[in-house]
Amino acid sequence: MTDYKYYLDEGIYAIQTGNFNTGIDHINKSLELKKDWAIPYFYRAVAYDALEEYDEAMLDYTKAIQLDEKMTDAYYNRARIILSRKDLDNPKIENAVKDLEKALELDEKFVDALYAMAAAKKKLGDYHSALVYIERLLQIEPDAIWAKALKKLILQKYII
Repeated sequence: MTDYKYYLDEGIYAIQTGNFNTGIDHINKSLELKKDWAIPYFYRAVAYDALEEYDEAMLDYTKAIQLDEKMTDAYYNRARIILSRKDLDNPKIENAVKDLEKALELDEKFVDALYAMAAAKKKLGDYHSALVYIERLLQIEPDAIWAKALKKLILQKYII
């Protein structure tokens, strides 16, 4: 079989069913045949992310963005990894903010990106900006309990 799309489809299916290593193997075969498109790098990054192989995931999300700068989810996922990593002493939150700004530029109603931006701004000590992002999120999804909880935390603990 020499069809890169076949291997990509098999890889995506494997990843969606939780077979991450098999998915990576199929996507690697797809990339051997065609290296210049973003989709396989994105899905391989998703698999690495699920396996908690964050450095590999970051490289693939970056490659996907280089090939398709409108890949909103790749920006978001890269930022999410930066914000959630516990194995780094000093994660580069500013880089996460840049990725989230790009994701929100591409999709201003991306609720998860709005929440992640609020969390990033909170981590940076920019509590007023964090509240602005939470308010944007709540305009889109008024019943977002997690956003209301973060807003309450910021107001009670950080803004007197």
